[in-house]
Amino acid sequence: MTILVTGAAGFIGFHVAKALLARGEEVVGFDNINGYYDPALKHARLERLSGAKAFSFVKADLADAAAVRDTFARFEPRRVVHLAAQAGVRYSLQNPQAYIDSNVTGFLNILEGCRAHRPEHLVFASSSSIYGLNTKLPFAEADRTDAPASLYGATKKAGEAMAHAYAHLFKLPMTGLRFFTVYGPWGRPDMSPAIFTKGILEGRPIDLYNHGHHARDFTYIDDIVDGVLRVVDMTPRASGPALEIYNIGHNEPVRLTDFVACIEAATGKKAIRNLLPMQPGDVAETHADIERLAEATGFRPTTPIEVGIPRFVHWYRDYYRV
Repeated sequence: MTILVTGAAGFIGFHVAKALLARGEEVVGFDNINGYYDPALKHARLERLSGAKAFSFVKADLADAAAVRDTFARFEPRRVVHLAAQAGVRYSLQNPQAYIDSNVTGFLNILEGCRAHRPEHLVFASSSSIYGLNTKLPFAEADRTDAPASLYGATKKAGEAMAHAYAHLFKLPMTGLRFFTVYGPWGRPDMSPAIFTKGILEGRPIDLYNHGHHARDFTYIDDIVDGVLRVVDMTPRASGPALEIYNIGHNEPVRLTDFVACIEAATGKKAIRNLLPMQPGDVAETHADIERLAEATGFRPTTPIEVGIPRFVHWYRDYYRV
């Protein structure tokens, strides 16, 4: 079938598109290749997709309603995997407009494309950031999400609310996935695995906020792709709610100090730690309750950091030639 994957030049979108191509799907990638981080990494990902005859690419911005409409009209995707977004909690303090343009206006344009062309299923990316200041752990889908700690989290909350309205009004089958700290080869350079690896290899101090007492539900990219494809393949229910929301994470939070120790072991170098207080918009711990997704799809992550981090470090050293 033809599947539209937005954010195909991004970290998760690239891996999902690659997996779909590997199993014989026709994939239409959509990405604006913006400069939030080095576009060279995005182009390198796209090069690995472009060799497949079943891959088509549209370079356009989600906020461009005409471009989104044209993409739906040209390709008539049977399923849509919407992974494009302006990511990052800290950047939302610097450039809030980018989050409204991509995560709110851009998602509206995707919803309108689905309304007009009626794909069988829209799977879209939400985020663990939606839980905000909620202190109950593990985070479960039924928990309150009305106290965001960042504008990024607020835009993801808005996206879920918009999806609910469209699912209710137009009977559009949708599934939202709340991602928990994804890492692995081809990962974003603004995320902690790359930042820590770079600093350790270069012998520079790495900043550990909250004095290193953070814990994150680090989830390896191969596990994430497995979960996403299981959801893509679901046949949404003909009756009942047209929108489902699931957490997708590892379900085993890792202390930041343990995560750094794993990178130290993989690089063979010790980190110079710079312990700092909590940053604005940050939360102390994330922990995904994944039972609903496991019951619906059989999803169970299988990659601990002791396996995933060495794979990431190997890729990092190869790609950046260090």
